[in-house]
Amino acid sequence: MSIELLTPYEKGNLNQTTTHADCIAWYDELARRHPNVLRFGQVGVSDAGVPIHAGVVSSDGIFDRDQIKRAGRPVFFNNNGIHPGEPEGVDGCMALVRDFCTQPERLAALGQTVYLFVPLYNVDGSLNRADTSRVNQDGPEQFGFRGMSRHLDLNRDFIKCDSLTAQVFNKLFTAWDPDVMVDTHTSNGADYSYTMTLIHTQPDKLGGDLGEFLRSTMLPAMYAGMEARGWPTCPYVNPVKDSPDEGIADFLETARFSTGYAALHHTIGFMPETHMLKPFKDRYESMRALVETALDFTVRNAGQIQALRRAAKQASGTRREWPVHWAMDEANPGTFRFKGYEAQYKPSVLGTYTRLCYDRTKPWERDIAWYNRFPADITLPAPRAYVVPQQWREAIERLQWNGVRMERVEADRMEEVDYYHIVSVTSRPNAYEGHMFHDDVVLEKRRGQVQLRAGDFIVPLDQDNARYAVETLEPLGHDSFFRWGFFNSVLEKKEAYSDYVFEDHAAELLNDEPALAAKFEAWKAANPALLSNQEAVLDFIFANAERYREPEWRRYPVFMIA
Repeated sequence: MSIELLTPYEKGNLNQTTTHADCIAWYDELARRHPNVLRFGQVGVSDAGVPIHAGVVSSDGIFDRDQIKRAGRPVFFNNNGIHPGEPEGVDGCMALVRDFCTQPERLAALGQTVYLFVPLYNVDGSLNRADTSRVNQDGPEQFGFRGMSRHLDLNRDFIKCDSLTAQVFNKLFTAWDPDVMVDTHTSNGADYSYTMTLIHTQPDKLGGDLGEFLRSTMLPAMYAGMEARGWPTCPYVNPVKDSPDEGIADFLETARFSTGYAALHHTIGFMPETHMLKPFKDRYESMRALVETALDFTVRNAGQIQALRRAAKQASGTRREWPVHWAMDEANPGTFRFKGYEAQYKPSVLGTYTRLCYDRTKPWERDIAWYNRFPADITLPAPRAYVVPQQWREAIERLQWNGVRMERVEADRMEEVDYYHIVSVTSRPNAYEGHMFHDDVVLEKRRGQVQLRAGDFIVPLDQDNARYAVETLEPLGHDSFFRWGFFNSVLEKKEAYSDYVFEDHAAELLNDEPALAAKFEAWKAANPALLSNQEAVLDFIFANAERYREPEWRRYPVFMIA
């Protein structure tokens, strides 16, 4: 192999990762030399104005997306560098694409499968290069930073899409509609013998026959394939207590994460997590093995995967109810044969507490509890369609980016709809990824007439992309638009009162509105301690008086047509 085709990792001391500039220049040159194998180019621009690139490898020189989709060809998607401080996937992808270009037998093994890849997704973070941000990680010598230019974690941005980068991803993913995705990472956490651990789309959440195929067929094959390649792999080590000894739990990757987002499109997703304490060379080799194991399985089983995805999409259009929230089954764990190190506790030299440590001279292997079942704990009846009024542009844009079919209201009309009254919301006390995320939401379903305007959007659920619409528009969904604060303005009552004037008027309201008086008596009985608080008393009367009712206040502004 000519020196020019060696990757920066291969040219170095095996403890170095490519820079962004070297990575893109290297792919440009590779594509120039092998135009019949690789198509590489810019697909968007980051928030800092840095080009974002993607590449396509095809065994027959066909790169046109529409032609590939018309032919029904399988698509395998490899995303790299979402956290540039976890770069082994970036370097491994370069070598794999080079091998496709220079090894005819490796290219031929792709068959009809198309290999789609993003070489370095978080381009902003990749330019923020140092050797200090990954506190507990063994190499490489320098690397990029987790946050992008707006200090967001892109692996929390797939639904809210605050970043231009995530918007580019949404559009790219929807356009190609991959069958399987691998998004490469490095882990933090406990110490153990494995170099590679694996997060996958949670099968119960993926659901149906596709989820069962992942659990019963693909995952066992992945673990066996990694074992055969010399890289024993275990599920992502997410201890239910301090250490793995007492069990691990599947990571419930909701739609803010890459694999959870992929599930909204009925795509099987993996987040391989190499172990931070292992040398970079080992992490690189195990990541290459993992990506190739997933790719080879996809090539061999593409027909079945595609058939299961088609069936899942078709079933979406006729569902009468939708799960929107899942929780771990704590009563029925499975088991996993785990290879760990003895966990010990000893006094800290920094304070008066005891600290956890692991003794690598005392390895152990035994079955541990594996909490890998997550049944739905909130399931909702499916409306025929949602209505999203046109003023809620942020929600509408994201539905469009994700291929959700919508229709426009042609003329103003009144419509009988179901809607949610927002009873209460509990938000996080501190900002989370730029938002005050709503952890707890209490709703009351109501029915009534609303005014629809010409140009409002109707979102019918008899479509392949119904799942994306349901999980983002239903407020109780794990990562709904509501939880991320897209509709926060409806939580604010717009008018107020002057207490010294309203005090007398409030008494008149209680005489004029019997329903209000009854509510007030019930409130007084339930809250005797608040009767000495003028603000609390007047707030209750003002908020519940029919005369001063603001219909939009606490009315969730996405409606349901039965």
